[in-house]
Amino acid sequence: MPMKNRGGGEFASRNAFSRSWVLLLCLGSFCAGMFFTNRMWMVPEGKGTSKTFRVADAQRTIKSEECNPERNAYNAGISQNSRTQLSIQELNHTIADLERKLAAALEDNESASNGSLTLDNSKTNDSTSKRQKYFMVIGINTAFNSRKRRDSIRSTWMPQGGNRKKLEEEMGIIIRFVIGHSSTSGGILDKTVAAEELTNKDFLRLNHVEGYLELSGKTKTYFATAVAMWDAEFYIKVDDDVHVNLATLGSILAAHRMKPRVYIGCMKSGPVLAQKVKYHEPEHWIFGGERNKYFRHATGQLYAISRELAKYILKNQDVLHKYANEDVSLGSWLIGLDVEHVDDKKLCCGTPPDCEVKGQSGHPCAASFDWKCSGICESVERITEVHRRCGEDENAVWSRRF
Repeated sequence: MPMKNRGGGEFASRNAFSRSWVLLLCLGSFCAGMFFTNRMWMVPEGKGTSKTFRVADAQRTIKSEECNPERNAYNAGISQNSRTQLSIQELNHTIADLERKLAAALEDNESASNGSLTLDNSKTNDSTSKRQKYFMVIGINTAFNSRKRRDSIRSTWMPQGGNRKKLEEEMGIIIRFVIGHSSTSGGILDKTVAAEELTNKDFLRLNHVEGYLELSGKTKTYFATAVAMWDAEFYIKVDDDVHVNLATLGSILAAHRMKPRVYIGCMKSGPVLAQKVKYHEPEHWIFGGERNKYFRHATGQLYAISRELAKYILKNQDVLHKYANEDVSLGSWLIGLDVEHVDDKKLCCGTPPDCEVKGQSGHPCAASFDWKCSGICESVERITEVHRRCGEDENAVWSRRF
């Protein structure tokens, strides 16, 4: 009995020991299997694989481009157009920056000449003193199809040839026809004006695209260009269907030459037209409700501003808002400034008999036109008659000392 018991115990002990090892071996095999399984299923992102994928993508792209030539041309066109637009924007910014620098330089030169700088400005004073001073610059607003109007003005109130040069040198009066360029710069319209300029030499060409709806921009560019080119006391804008008496106009302006900021014209305050008619104002809501009126401003046939105001337009032209009507736009640029508005009815007389009667009574008109036509009606045919009946003596301007 004792022998049986001992043998049974030894067997049970060996059996238990074997089960423990089996469990450990099973667990170790499971873990090893999991480890090698994960290693085997991991897909390495080797250089060869990524390179293969890139080559395949490139091949698909090439095939796609070969199958879509129109798409390629379209994309190329968009790219070229984008580069052109960027170039235009950069050019506009450059021009605006140069104009601002020019305005600052003009102001510095003027300050130096007045002795307001304490530094040694001998060179600046010399260069400033060499810049000729003028009394007034008259810009006659004209268009490409207005050759006959220009010729009618040349044959009436605008001196020609040597007399015009003498007017500039002795009287300090500059007169130029003001025009920009066509939408197709260098086209037949621009070449026609260039040929006319060679003959008459009386144009001021602006960096501006001509168009009736662009008159506000043209007016702004004119004043900015004129004040940069000529150092004058006054700058005038007049339409090419208006008759002007230079001596009378000069006398009116001379009476206000001691005022630094003055705005002279026939002041009016017309209704804001919300309906789509002539002189329609698209931004009518800014001026209030129905039956509202514009702020007081000079009528567009002729107006004048002093040097300080022209310089203000030059410096701030990038931020001055343009309304549909150019005379309203000018008034809006000046309304918030410390400016004296001068209302002078001699700048808006009617055609004969109105201007004739006033002249005979000793009150000659500086400008004459027909209100119903916003200028002289049929000016090419009638301006000679207006000049004969309302024009001042041809020696009047030479006898004045402005």
